[in-house]
Amino acid sequence: MVVNIGNLYKEITIDIITLGVFSFFGGLIDAAVGGGGLILIPALLHALPEQALSTVFGTNKLAVWAGTLSSIHSYMKRINIVWRIMIPTAISAFVFAYLGAKSISKIPEELMQYLVFLLLISMAVYTFRQKDLGLNHTVLEGKRIELFKGIMFGGLIGFYDGMFGPGSGSFLIFLFIRGFGFDFLNASASAKLINLGTFTSALLFFIPSGNVLWQIGGVIAVCNILGAFVGVFLALRFGSGFIRVLFLILLIFLIGRMGLNLLGSSPLAGGGASLAVLTPSLFVS
Repeated sequence: MVVNIGNLYKEITIDIITLGVFSFFGGLIDAAVGGGGLILIPALLHALPEQALSTVFGTNKLAVWAGTLSSIHSYMKRINIVWRIMIPTAISAFVFAYLGAKSISKIPEELMQYLVFLLLISMAVYTFRQKDLGLNHTVLEGKRIELFKGIMFGGLIGFYDGMFGPGSGSFLIFLFIRGFGFDFLNASASAKLINLGTFTSALLFFIPSGNVLWQIGGVIAVCNILGAFVGVFLALRFGSGFIRVLFLILLIFLIGRMGLNLLGSSPLAGGGASLAVLTPSLFVS
């Protein structure tokens, strides 16, 4: 069998460029409102069919970790993050993401799918009807009750993120808006710190087990960082109203994707549920 090295190199180059483009837009969306994994993960699965799923997820996690770190750095220049509340919240998310991953087999998968599906619909309807939701910002004073809320929110989202995952970033933004009175801009910026906690928890699993393709991961990490810069710029430029629209679009996309997979996994449809929905986002993002 003769292998045309030139064609093979060309295909590999095209795949990497394509992944870079998807990673850029994933970083952009993730920086503004979260959910960048919805863009990058399918691209990685398509481009790396011969790789183990854990390797695909680990490589993705490296990219989104870098993009999230970049987002936090950019937001810090313009957004006053309440570190006294957000650092304990991130630590709580870090710990509970690991515990959630260890608890995957304890809760029926199908029950979780339907519950999350209904929660996403409720959240979308509530956000759509409350026109002023997330448009005004309340400054936290660092009180004990606020600290308790933060640790509780971080634990809930971290555990869910590790155990199941879809929509975790959206749930976190919604909790920050309803629980803390944040506007969409501050909620999205603060959520990045919590995301960094769960992403770090995932990488502590993937890196020691050798499930990261460093060359590809490095390229898409740079592209994710560039996308994150653009995403933060757009969020800061157009504010909470812009993020609110993106948030609703993301929720509709999540609801549609999960609804299709629920139909596909039902006995009437005779199909299996999509891996993209069933895989815990501690591993996906």
